[in-house]
Amino acid sequence: MPKHPTIGVALGSGGARGFAHLGVLKVLKQHEIPIDMISGSSMGALVGSFYASGLTVEQMYKLAAAFKRKYFIDVTVPKMGFIQGDRIKQLIRIFTRNQNIEDLPIPLAVVATDLNEGKKVVFRKGPVADAVRASISIPGIFVPFSYNGSLLVDGGVIERVPVSAVKEMGADIVIAVDVSHVKKEARIQSIFDVIMRSLDIMQNELAQHRITSDVVICPRVEHFHSGAFTKIDEIIKLGEEEATKHIDEIKNKINQWKETNHEK
Repeated sequence: MPKHPTIGVALGSGGARGFAHLGVLKVLKQHEIPIDMISGSSMGALVGSFYASGLTVEQMYKLAAAFKRKYFIDVTVPKMGFIQGDRIKQLIRIFTRNQNIEDLPIPLAVVATDLNEGKKVVFRKGPVADAVRASISIPGIFVPFSYNGSLLVDGGVIERVPVSAVKEMGADIVIAVDVSHVKKEARIQSIFDVIMRSLDIMQNELAQHRITSDVVICPRVEHFHSGAFTKIDEIIKLGEEEATKHIDEIKNKINQWKETNHEK
């Protein structure tokens, strides 16, 4: 019988608000909470893949500070999306060192949505860049990712916080991070706002019935626009603050697991 529980972290979608995941990961590491496996949808897949590939939290903070839209936007003639997605896929490939998911230091599951079949797709092997490119494909914004004859879009469409994926990987304790709460009376000024707001509302309804996790961390980032890439420092800070509030709860869950399994 193992002496320690296997801890999985499920990182949810949320656009720029997903930078709060960095703050959560930093605090977990500071308090020596092990992260044995990660699942991610959309922005959670992007952050999770970088961490699982071996980047340190410090390196990821530096990347976030330098993040600019111009680095990942490659506009195309809008047929199925405004952004082609090749540029961000190349960035992902570089920062994850062109690794395959099955070879990462930390086990990773990346969730996407199959438009043809209307079902969830979970990547557990193959190029990290392909899986994350599929998972971040916000419908109407990014061109869907073509994969094995299917068109894949944002994982958050079908599972905003991919708790089930990390449970299927064998996690004993699951820490879910949800950064996609809907702000009431949001300002709608562009087609991007319309699409992101619609997704937020849809995912909020789904998440109310689907997030069944041992610990749920919800950084209070709802007042930030999902495209607020100029507010990254503030968003990360809120992730740190909210994670800190849950450290005792997480440690209690770990101790309870040890007590229960020691008895067995």
